[in-house]
Amino acid sequence: MEPLTSSQEPTELDADTILELLANRRRRYLLYALRGQDDPIELSTLAETVAGWEHDVPPEEVAKNEYKSVYVSSVQCHVPKLDDAGVVEHNEDNHTVVLADNFEQLEPYLRVVVEDEPENSTLHSALQPRSGDGLLGQIRENVARLKH
Repeated sequence: MEPLTSSQEPTELDADTILELLANRRRRYLLYALRGQDDPIELSTLAETVAGWEHDVPPEEVAKNEYKSVYVSSVQCHVPKLDDAGVVEHNEDNHTVVLADNFEQLEPYLRVVVEDEPENSTLHSALQPRSGDGLLGQIRENVARLKH
């Protein structure tokens, strides 16, 4: 897999790359947290969200060691792998992440794998408004945007 830089055009990801990127639950959680976000998000905020989902607690209740585990693995492994594939853009200067063009290729697969998450989990309830397809899903997304 050839690393992408911001000056390169988006490339089509092959099946092996897509499956490798989505094989890790923590990478999927990072992508779930970035879905629907137009602005870059600080990696520390993403790590809190992901750690909360992993331990099924609200982000503010995440233990320091759980947060640190997510943050370190995201910085050292998961975000660089997603960045190299052109799925996210990572600004190393201010430690922010935002979805990139190649994310669109993963979106259909994320809709499928989210169905395997326990229905009573904090992740499932957090993604519920975003996981719907069709008119009902669009209405939920619009209502959520209006509330903010």
